[in-house]
Amino acid sequence: MLNKWKNTACLSIVMLMMLVLAACGSANGNQETPAASPAQETAAPTQAASEAPAETVELVISAAASLTEALEEISKLYTEQNPAIKLSFNFAASGALQQQIEQGAPADLFLSAAPKNMSALVEKGLIEESKQVNLLNNELVAVVAADGGAAVTGVADLSKAEVKNIAVGIPESVPAGKYAQEALTAAGLWDSLQDKTVQAKDVKQVLQYVETGNSDVGFVYKTDALSSDKAAIAFEVDPATYSPIQYPIGIVKATKHSAEAEALYTYLQTQEALDIFVKYGFSIPG
Repeated sequence: MLNKWKNTACLSIVMLMMLVLAACGSANGNQETPAASPAQETAAPTQAASEAPAETVELVISAAASLTEALEEISKLYTEQNPAIKLSFNFAASGALQQQIEQGAPADLFLSAAPKNMSALVEKGLIEESKQVNLLNNELVAVVAADGGAAVTGVADLSKAEVKNIAVGIPESVPAGKYAQEALTAAGLWDSLQDKTVQAKDVKQVLQYVETGNSDVGFVYKTDALSSDKAAIAFEVDPATYSPIQYPIGIVKATKHSAEAEALYTYLQTQEALDIFVKYGFSIPG
């Protein structure tokens, strides 16, 4: 009997231990990682790729110095309308700009103050005939200092003793100087005035000489005279005594931005741009 009780007790203990072990195993097996909710499964961040900004295209415009003020105003307007375009200007005498383009200097457009400089580049194949046109006209005037300049009212007065210095652009490279030479030659005064003549690298320097009192009289374009409050027009030179002042514009064949250069070339011929040129004293070819 005692043995039977012992066997029963041992069996009960074994069964109890098995139940405990089974319960522990079940508890450990139920410790699973919670499944992700549908919201969590779709919440992986996806950052939309931002569009890369348009690359800025820089256009280099070689332009006659007399166009400075007008082109600077036009540039502000054009780049506001075309923010991916940057306009860089190289202002100088037309002859100097012609030589720079011939020597390979970077330029997309050329604006000359004389047809001969444009024609030279067309003849050398650097600008296509079909990609150039006469854009503007101008006039030649003589200026004196606004605050009590020399008393001159015509070409003949340049021979007076009180007129000691006459500023002109270098005729070989500055179109305004060439026009002045033509006018003074027509009046029979070019040779006799050589002792008084002071030559300048461009028309802006001529104006500066007069403004600062380093020259009594200077020959500049009407547009330059109108842009200055330190110089006054002494007289307008007879247009019959010099060649018509024309400003052709052309696209340089070597441009690396032909589409953008042509767009600007076209824009400068629009009424919006021409109105600004007129504001600065230029006239539009009829």
